[in-house]
Amino acid sequence: MYVCMCHAVTEDQVKKAIDGGANSPRQIAQGCRAGTDCGSCVRRIQAMLGEHGGRPCPTARLAAKLGLADPEADLPANQPLATVLGRPLDRPLALRRTA
Repeated sequence: MYVCMCHAVTEDQVKKAIDGGANSPRQIAQGCRAGTDCGSCVRRIQAMLGEHGGRPCPTARLAAKLGLADPEADLPANQPLATVLGRPLDRPLALRRTA
């Protein structure tokens, strides 16, 4: 199925770009030009990034190396993993100790 009709870019091409490390519509566009003409496909690209993106950020990878957290853990991003002074952290990623 086509994601970008202007440049005949398919879902598979966008997924391949995401698997290759692209994590924004701009990075997708640099690889295959999707979203660079009329822009009507940008929302679909954003949705695909949300579905297939999910790569750990450098901070999460460092935390895993230090044994503080598992960046591959299946945890909802909107759930706090820790509290500070009794208040839950309002961030998508909170470092935590692993046993």
